Amino acid sequence: MSAIGAVSSCSCLRPGAWLLKRGMQKMSSFGLHTAARCAAKDYYEILVLGGGAGGIAMSARMKRKVGAGKVAVVEPSKTHYYQPLWTLVGGGAKPLAASARPTGSVMPKGVEWIKSKVTALDPDKNCVWLENDIKVSYKYLIIALGISLHYEKIKGLPEGFDHPKIGSNYSVHTVEKTWKALQDFKEGNAIFTFPNTPVKCAGAPQKIMYLSDAYWRKTGKRSKANIMFNTSLGVIFGVKKYADALLEVVKERNLTVNYKRNLVEVRADKQEAVFENLDKPGVTEVHQYEMLHVTPPMGPPAVLINSPVSDETGWVDVDKETLQHKKYPNVFGIGDCTNLPTSKTAAAVAAQSGVLDKTISLVMKNELPVKKYDGYTSCPLVTGYNKVILAEFDYNAQPLETFPIDQSKERVTMYHMKADMMPLLYWNALLK
Repeated sequence: MSAIGAVSSCSCLRPGAWLLKRGMQKMSSFGLHTAARCAAKDYYEILVLGGGAGGIAMSARMKRKVGAGKVAVVEPSKTHYYQPLWTLVGGGAKPLAASARPTGSVMPKGVEWIKSKVTALDPDKNCVWLENDIKVSYKYLIIALGISLHYEKIKGLPEGFDHPKIGSNYSVHTVEKTWKALQDFKEGNAIFTFPNTPVKCAGAPQKIMYLSDAYWRKTGKRSKANIMFNTSLGVIFGVKKYADALLEVVKERNLTVNYKRNLVEVRADKQEAVFENLDKPGVTEVHQYEMLHVTPPMGPPAVLINSPVSDETGWVDVDKETLQHKKYPNVFGIGDCTNLPTSKTAAAVAAQSGVLDKTISLVMKNELPVKKYDGYTSCPLVTGYNKVILAEFDYNAQPLETFPIDQSKERVTMYHMKADMMPLLYWNALLK
């Protein structure tokens, strides 16, 4: 995991139908793992790498399958974060403290917590290496290591965050700086970026733009703001139904979208942002800013790059329908660290966890997996302090919606689901 702790991506929705039915009645029925171990045994029946949403959810499922003491989670971070809330933290709607809990408090009872970092994977020998040359063997391995942030790939960062007017909702260290920059805005360009890499929660880079627009309208500063969304992509969103709805919001609120623009440098002392034009190699543009929100380049965790379990780009190489590794039948992947061709969100993790549970059950019986993951993922697109467009879709970028309504419309009810209901269900149901 990254140094900021175990995090999860976007909030979960279609799997929320199950959570809504079962989660509330079970909130108090699970004990907390308060006596976590620092030392690891040398063998576990099931070893889980990563203590984010996918790792914790799967460890709870596996403990019920094989029993207490036979499942371990490797996770160095002391704090577990519910990152979907950071959009609202950056917009001043929620406190940062509401997104954090001690890792020990979310670790399922009966699951061992190994407070260490994975340094190497050796699937040919069914073992992994941890810090201090500790070797741990396994019968089954679940990889849930998340995604890494790379602010350093933008010249001038992360040191640029020491200056005012710049923030990022993707890091616990910079999310409150977003809210400060939003409050301190006086007059000029407000720029929001989307990098030229895979990202978790692809809607988040523009959600803060809509919140900023709403805040400045409320405080009488909107007429002094030139709001720009500079995205490396050629579309505002990958699913046409929701993209069309977002473009209507952009038009109605007089926002500017610049496509194929990738942030390559921040000159924070001068309040300048430099973008490369992806359609014109070598051509750059310099924009003065009064506020800058940075979405960092992202990539697979370092331990997965050039690993036997990864594809050529560093993502865990799994079957997109079963989540079983393509080469090693006792290895599985879930969440942001995999090469599944769908958006990286906690909604996807919630859907994947049910499929993976069934897959592992059949593999344990020497049977072929039959449950198929359809690529379901979701992103509640926050378009104001009481509005959300609820995007849900599959591998083919086709809407896969939960509710019998037009989810491309902005709705107050969906905002309250995003802001109030889903955090409750995340902590008390999905992780358990």
